Amino acid sequence: MRYAFVAEHRGQFSVRAMCRCLRIQPSGFYAWLKAPPRKRAQEDARQTELLKEAWVESGKVYGHRKLHDDLLEQGEDVCLNRVARLTRLAGITAQIGYKRRPGKYGGKPSVVVDNTLDRQFDVEAPDNVWVTDITLSN
Repeated sequence: MRYAFVAEHRGQFSVRAMCRCLRIQPSGFYAWLKAPPRKRAQEDARQTELLKEAWVESGKVYGHRKLHDDLLEQGEDVCLNRVARLTRLAGITAQIGYKRRPGKYGGKPSVVVDNTLDRQFDVEAPDNVWVTDITLSN
């Protein structure tokens, strides 16, 4: 991680100053630059390409669980957690839910029921207090 940080910020700061601050040797950094990628990194890159292909074939809908199943069907020996990590790093996300398209849904609009009790809902003036006399019989 330290070497990657130094490699990323080489344009802004000198390598020797960053190595001194991070307490690493400049010779170790340059050896790291020349070294070929590790076997795991190469395998991650290869499997990430397989994941991207499977994701595009699914219409960019599948998440890491279904992509894991696809890799297993292709004969790849890979763990679900590794697939989750690789998809997260590659920016592969599942399509969650389907948006409802605008338009009319449902049946006929509801019909307003007639005022069968003949209630008077018209008010003569706003903010009037209505007093009712309610008596309860036991």
